[in-house]
Amino acid sequence: MSISSINYSSSVLGSQIRNINQQLTDLSTQLSTGKLSQNYSGMGTNEGFAIASRAQLSNISAYTDTITNVNVNINLANTALQALTTIRNTVQTGSANTAQDLNVNGQTIAQNTAAAQFGSMVGVLNTQSGNRYLFSGTAVNTQSVADAGDIINGTTTQAGFKTVMAERQAADLGANGMGRLVQTQPTPSSVQVSEDVAGSPFGLKIKAVSSTLTGATVTGPSGSPVSFSVDLNGNNPSNGDKLSIQFTLPDGTTEQIDLTASSATPTPLGSFAIDASVPVNPNNTAANLNTALNTAIKKLSNTSLVAASAVTAGDNFFNTASSAIGMPKTNQAAPAAPISGATALSGTGPSDSISPGFAAGDTITVNGTTLSFVASGATGNQINVTDSIQTLLSKIDAITGTSKPSTVHGGAITINTDDAASLSITSSNPAALGSLGFSATPVTATQPPLRVGSSPASSATTLVNGSATTVKWYLGNDGPGSARSTAVARVDDSVTVQYGAQADEDAIRRQLQAIAVFGTFSTSPTGQYSGGQVSALSQRVTQALTSQPGQQRIEDIQTDIAMAQNTMKDASTRQTQAKAQLQSIVDQAESASPDQVASEILALQNALQASYQVTSNLAQLSLVKFL
Repeated sequence: MSISSINYSSSVLGSQIRNINQQLTDLSTQLSTGKLSQNYSGMGTNEGFAIASRAQLSNISAYTDTITNVNVNINLANTALQALTTIRNTVQTGSANTAQDLNVNGQTIAQNTAAAQFGSMVGVLNTQSGNRYLFSGTAVNTQSVADAGDIINGTTTQAGFKTVMAERQAADLGANGMGRLVQTQPTPSSVQVSEDVAGSPFGLKIKAVSSTLTGATVTGPSGSPVSFSVDLNGNNPSNGDKLSIQFTLPDGTTEQIDLTASSATPTPLGSFAIDASVPVNPNNTAANLNTALNTAIKKLSNTSLVAASAVTAGDNFFNTASSAIGMPKTNQAAPAAPISGATALSGTGPSDSISPGFAAGDTITVNGTTLSFVASGATGNQINVTDSIQTLLSKIDAITGTSKPSTVHGGAITINTDDAASLSITSSNPAALGSLGFSATPVTATQPPLRVGSSPASSATTLVNGSATTVKWYLGNDGPGSARSTAVARVDDSVTVQYGAQADEDAIRRQLQAIAVFGTFSTSPTGQYSGGQVSALSQRVTQALTSQPGQQRIEDIQTDIAMAQNTMKDASTRQTQAKAQLQSIVDQAESASPDQVASEILALQNALQASYQVTSNLAQLSLVKFL
């Protein structure tokens, strides 16, 4: 009989020792790394939660990076917008100054300052964050605004604003410097003033005439082109009798000429002399009235009209939103007043100045959607013939989805659209549509700048699309949608922020336009009307740089992007809290407690020592000792 020797490697005790050694190795790794295991299989049942938590932590990290980058862009944009506000205040303070001393270039110090500030504003609008232009909308790689010199002076192939303004001034003044008015004396006892061409967008437009001249007859304003006449009927006015004429200027403002009958010598300014011969000859009084009226019209034309022309030229050049512009329309029967938003579509309303003449059964089709005219009770895509033009424009805007409402200003209707290529408006009553000032069928949108339509400008009667021959001042994205939506970032699982900006936004464009007008306009340093021109322009620029109710302001843009920052701040706060909780889940599932591991290592070391002792004793066991 033989006794087999003890085989350590195959014994149960040897297996236990190997297991203890492996546990010691694992615990030592845990102690050094702080992790339960180096692979997922060793992490335990909670590892599924840890994996999901890690995915969320990764998303939070990405959102944090996005928030950081967006905040950089917003901070730079806000700094730029604040600079625009400072520029506006500087120019406005200068334009409001009553000092009108002209230098050798025919400009005031305030105008020189405005010219410099225009260049600064262009630089601000071309602000970049990295390689991203902040005021170009979605066209982030495109310079937002053309160079200041090109905008004002043009290039070798395209006209700049200075040329557009000069053309417009010539067209508004006319060849005789009378604001496109024609003055005659049909009879020795009468005077007559008329507009030179019906429907022309240029010059002074006769709005209203009133008289307290004793025995005189006033006719008009009426006719085509619009005119009025005053006949003294062989009577001599009394001292203090007055003739008043209101004119509408190209920028929509109204000016009034008042001429008072006077027997004083010399005749006071703003008056006309009553004939003092014996016997009295009223025809001499009519001649004096005609002369005084001529002088007053020339002064108005060469002061306020010139200023209004410069402002309107600014609008023609800078206001390049996609739109269809109808030529101004006025009623050809007294009283002559421009078409307005309150004008009724059928011409039956109490505020009517001109009747488009739509009737029940007529239709207008906008981009494929038909609006039907009904007598009353309109619903959906119907419109009452007694509704106003403004109601019609609102219906059209609802169909086009424009971000900028259509308007009626100075007798001209402007239909705005965010997509010029798609605008198409037709009507079953072309004459009624044409009476709104639109000559094209179908009506389509153009993208100005608008230029004087023919040469010489002094006799032109139309404005035309000058896109092909005029510098385009805004170079960024001008597609549909709001400016803010041109830059969108996701900052949380269900939260996005919009922080885009465009240099052609209304508040920015109006400011750039006003500063360009003020800084570019110049006149003769010694001209008879130079001071009046600059004074009238200064008043208009001051007004243009003053925010009006309902208009966008620079501060509104700042508020929008500040709201985006607040949204990101709230998201960041939530994510910080979530990050702590998620990290806790990961730590609990994957981290090893140093104290617990040390305790387990000590226990295993004791067990291993005991196992080695037993193994040693067994290794020394022999049959003799056994027996």
